[in-house]
Amino acid sequence: MSNDGVNTSRRTLLIGATAGVAAIGAGFVAVPFVKSWQPSARAKNAGAPVKIDISKLEPGGRAQVEWRGKPIWVVRRTEEQLAKLQALDPDMLKDPDNTADQQPPYASNVYRAIKPEYVVLEGVCTHLGCAPSYIKTSSENLPEGGFFCPCHGSKFDFSGRVYKNVPAAANLPVPPHSYLSESVVIVGSEEGETEA
Repeated sequence: MSNDGVNTSRRTLLIGATAGVAAIGAGFVAVPFVKSWQPSARAKNAGAPVKIDISKLEPGGRAQVEWRGKPIWVVRRTEEQLAKLQALDPDMLKDPDNTADQQPPYASNVYRAIKPEYVVLEGVCTHLGCAPSYIKTSSENLPEGGFFCPCHGSKFDFSGRVYKNVPAAANLPVPPHSYLSESVVIVGSEEGETEA
């Protein structure tokens, strides 16, 4: 004990105990806080790869699934639709050569696909996020067929490439995908085959 009546060893013990309790309390607060930074199970599932069975998809048909909160289309193009892609004048398109980074390297071709018969696209207009309509053959709005956005009139060919003189500035994105087999496409993963 010191001359002024203060017990320094007791004071040191109390300061140490208080610091220990504060450290434990900080740990109880920090653990849930740090865990909150990690995505929830629902968020992990929303971003997980999605398998699509295309075995029953008829020529000219379209399958739709959701991946990362966006509609994903798989369109099985007909011979006529493929011929229209080949015959289309590239000068009618804003980005005919897919120079913008909107598709994986294996889909940077006229078909924007691994296999010419099937195209995998995000079904969201690149103007303001509306859902374009799939026009199988031709219509008043899209004589060549393709995808037409009814919100503001944007037009896309059968590969999702945007036409000139429409509000959309970019082609429809092609998500990463691959083929697990002849009849199964996996979107969000390139673990299968990515070459035709």
